[in-house]
Amino acid sequence: MELEYVNEHIGNKIKDLRNRNGLTQQELADRAELTKGFISQLERGQVSPSVVTLLDLIECLGTTASEFFKEAEEDHFVYSEEGFFEKVDEAGNSIQWIVPAAQKYQMEPLLAVVQPHQSLDEDKPHSGEEFGYLISGKLTLHLGDKSYQVKAGESFYYPAKWKHRIENPGSEPAKFIWVSTPPTF
Repeated sequence: MELEYVNEHIGNKIKDLRNRNGLTQQELADRAELTKGFISQLERGQVSPSVVTLLDLIECLGTTASEFFKEAEEDHFVYSEEGFFEKVDEAGNSIQWIVPAAQKYQMEPLLAVVQPHQSLDEDKPHSGEEFGYLISGKLTLHLGDKSYQVKAGESFYYPAKWKHRIENPGSEPAKFIWVSTPPTF
């Protein structure tokens, strides 16, 4: 690993921790008995701190060397069925959370199945938007006082500012991808 990259990486981590702790460069410099100029150069990757200075800064920032040098958890981009969570109601309708812990993201994708002549619980108006793509079956989308028919291969998209409910008027299960933002489930 090149020294410039190491200095930049350490500087970015110091700056991030300083900001998380709500400290100015001057406040961190005072705590570590360093100059504001040194902290500024360090955060920009322009200087290499000694081991003793780095350990002192890490302590002043309220962490440990092991936490500081621990690599961040690898991001996940592909999710398999083993990680899905499913909820099935009394009527046999199911909702699968197909991205584990999606509540921390901007969108919450679900795989839903509504049994024939059944509906999902009505949602009250809330902020955000919802999108769906009907894989198979039929749906009736109730938005406020209006209803819309959705066939397999069609999608729907609406602001969630009205009360809304999804119903299956058909004789076959209706299976669809449902994405809401922000996550609400």
